[in-house]
Amino acid sequence: MLEPPRETSLVYLDSQAEVDRFLAAITGTRELALDTEGASFHRFVDRIYLLQLSTREKSAIIDPLPIGSPAGLGRLLEDAHVEKVFHDADYDLRLLHQDYGWQTVNIFDTRVAAQLLGLKAFGLAALLERYFGVKLDKKHQRADWSLRPLTPGMLDYAAQDTRYLLDLRDRLKEELHATGRWSWAAEEFARLDGTRWDDESDGLAWMRIKGARDLTRRELALFRELVQWRDSVAKILDRATFRVVGNEALLTAAHDAPRTREALAAIRGMPRGIVDSRANDVLAAIERGLAEPDANLPRFPKAPRWERDPDFDGRAARLKAIRDAAASRLSLDPGVLFSRERLEAVARANPRTADDLLRVNDVRRWQVDVLGADFLNALGEAPEAPAAVDDSPYRDG
Repeated sequence: MLEPPRETSLVYLDSQAEVDRFLAAITGTRELALDTEGASFHRFVDRIYLLQLSTREKSAIIDPLPIGSPAGLGRLLEDAHVEKVFHDADYDLRLLHQDYGWQTVNIFDTRVAAQLLGLKAFGLAALLERYFGVKLDKKHQRADWSLRPLTPGMLDYAAQDTRYLLDLRDRLKEELHATGRWSWAAEEFARLDGTRWDDESDGLAWMRIKGARDLTRRELALFRELVQWRDSVAKILDRATFRVVGNEALLTAAHDAPRTREALAAIRGMPRGIVDSRANDVLAAIERGLAEPDANLPRFPKAPRWERDPDFDGRAARLKAIRDAAASRLSLDPGVLFSRERLEAVARANPRTADDLLRVNDVRRWQVDVLGADFLNALGEAPEAPAAVDDSPYRDG
């Protein structure tokens, strides 16, 4: 029988004095559940529009818009003696660093814990239904949290994200200990400490848009100009880029190179409002791309070239077979147990000892404990003629 989680009282705080009183009331807590609400689905630059937090007895929603940075909360998050419980912490941690400069430590991530337990459905809604029979209302999943005032329904939805997290943490931690996987989780959680926001500052983010690699160099020049134009408009309007013009429409425009308003309007997905109000700007961006001299046309940076190693594919295949068998035995997703990128890094490094294996980028100690001996044995085998591997980094092209 499912045991329902405890309920906590909820308050909405939108003044510094109220926040200070609430934080004073939870002084001494050693566990704190936290979540944030951004608006990346609506705004050009994401930021924190709500902070939800819960202790064992109390829950609060902090509205940072009228008060700015709640410094007292930052001190709690940076206190190594207080455990912070998140679900899928990475983006929350990056936003907390971007907006407030906080570097959160001592983290328990319920999503990571669920994955290490081999659960196939590890979203928060699925976990709460599995352990407590609680069904989350997803009505406000795509809400614009930058808008004010917030409705009671939106506030209740936001509160659900932390209301049950501490009880969920208890259940998952118990199972991690019971399965002998607590040390795995502890190592993963420690790697989250101090997660920071990193800006993409190389100016090539537009090249990483899906579909860009299918363009010719001339089309790439058009696409670059179109993306830069679109992003400048989105920034001025503080609107998510896809709400100005979607990537697919820009890719089509780069390929078709329309020269008239009518041709632009014929592109599938090109918003009528853009054609009516900004067609000349779009066409000017296309003209700039067409006028780019051939010698200056953009090209994709060359991928890293590795010294050709005829045994690489064989080593990678042996490691993958070991990883997949272990994942099946442990009822884990193979990518959670050991990602493809790490497999290839190990195959490339060809370590001879456990210490060598640990020095391979991003390899965890718990992974060495589980897979290390079999990996090292496989790497020590005499090489065989490698079978054809479609994703080999040494294939032509």
